[in-house]
Amino acid sequence: MATTDISALIDFYVREKDLTRERVIQALEASFITAYSKMVAGADRINNIHAVVNPQKGTVKIKADMVVVEDELLTDAFNEVKLSVAQAAGAKKGKTYQPGDIISVNITPKDFGRIAVQTARQTMQQRIRKAEQEMLAEAFRDRAGEVVTGTVKRYDKGDVIVEVEKYEGLVPLRQRIPGEEYNSGDRMRFYVVEVRDGVRGSELILSRSHPNLVRRLFENEVQEIADHTVDILTIVREAGYRTKMVVRSNDPNVDPIGACVGMRGARVKNVVNELNHEKVDILEYTDDKAAIVTESLAPIEPLKVNVDKAARVVTVVVEDDKAAAKAKGRKGQNVRLTARLISTPEERWDVRVEAYDEKAQAKSLANEGASELAMTLGISNSMAATMVACGFTTVEGIAQYADVESLVEALGISEDEAQDILNKAQASC
Repeated sequence: MATTDISALIDFYVREKDLTRERVIQALEASFITAYSKMVAGADRINNIHAVVNPQKGTVKIKADMVVVEDELLTDAFNEVKLSVAQAAGAKKGKTYQPGDIISVNITPKDFGRIAVQTARQTMQQRIRKAEQEMLAEAFRDRAGEVVTGTVKRYDKGDVIVEVEKYEGLVPLRQRIPGEEYNSGDRMRFYVVEVRDGVRGSELILSRSHPNLVRRLFENEVQEIADHTVDILTIVREAGYRTKMVVRSNDPNVDPIGACVGMRGARVKNVVNELNHEKVDILEYTDDKAAIVTESLAPIEPLKVNVDKAARVVTVVVEDDKAAAKAKGRKGQNVRLTARLISTPEERWDVRVEAYDEKAQAKSLANEGASELAMTLGISNSMAATMVACGFTTVEGIAQYADVESLVEALGISEDEAQDILNKAQASC
């Protein structure tokens, strides 16, 4: 076999695939074993077969590790060698063998030449691909969560293929920003999700839509975040539309929002530009859910914010339908993100935005007043509602201005019942 055949094959893959010579030689040796198996009948019966490539001499040998046995005990010519043959071979090298020893036997066919090289070429792609996958796994196994810069190469079965540090990663559809274009040659930053075992072997999964991409971009732009003077506590995102994040300063002299925004908005602008002009809302931490919801829905100013802890619902009342639509955002994404912002893994909250309804508000106030009367005066809810409808809206007003006759007439009750109501009202004031 010509030296140039093997040497050229090794040099080609080292140059074109940026693999180490050791990995290429390993792949080439595996390919020669495949070639041997196709050329030699019964090769599949050999248990311990390996190829030895010498790139300097341009030679390849196929060897098998065989067990030395007494001549008369030979039963498996594919995996055993006679003691006499082993001793004859060992004598040339100054070695002696005993039954049970393992000897490496050269089983290279006489015609194992250019045909083997051609066959090996055909199987090298698969071997090289496996070597590339092993190198990719080694390079990125511990880098999940990092941001890397990559160059868009092409589309492959719906995935965007990106070159990152001489390796290929893929960006599945669900990891892309809706509406964002990925043209060949474009350089972008990507979030490393994982190296996973896919149908094509080890795959580097990259993301443009992951919330932590925004987190890492701010860490790169904002020194105060990188050194933990400012912490990002929560970050929620609908990629391509809006990101909301809550920040907190660990130094009373540092404004967390100002640090993230930067001089004339330079820092946040760099992040927004990287995200293809996605909106980014930065909120300062507070444990007051009403306050964080109000800040999240700005610039809309709520008329009222009700927090129902039992139902885990924050209801925001705004001026009119136009303000409600603006507060909710496109397809409700603003309130959706706000709800995720105040939720925790243990508690899921909902945020509802309602336009002010004068009649509904009056009814709500009436119901609140009736409930207070019923509880204070010890009467039924229906009787309390009737009192409110007749103008007896507060306990104080009843104590000061009502009399037995008016209560009897309004409620259709006895004088004793009316007197009892009056006594309770006056006693509570």
